[in-house]
Amino acid sequence: MMQVSADRAVCVGAGLCALSAPEVFDQDDDGLVTVLLPAPADEGAARAAANLCPSGAVRVTG
Repeated sequence: MMQVSADRAVCVGAGLCALSAPEVFDQDDDGLVTVLLPAPADEGAARAAANLCPSGAVRVTG
């Protein structure tokens, strides 16, 4: 089963994850990533967001 996680310590707040997969990711008031759905149905969007993340904060496993 696919799992989505994010390391907020390395997030730079680019927002590409929230733009490319808004059902999976959001940003807090500081612009840092928040995972809304750690096991989303749309694997493609989550994997695309991980590939777009410039800091490597977004991880998709499984």
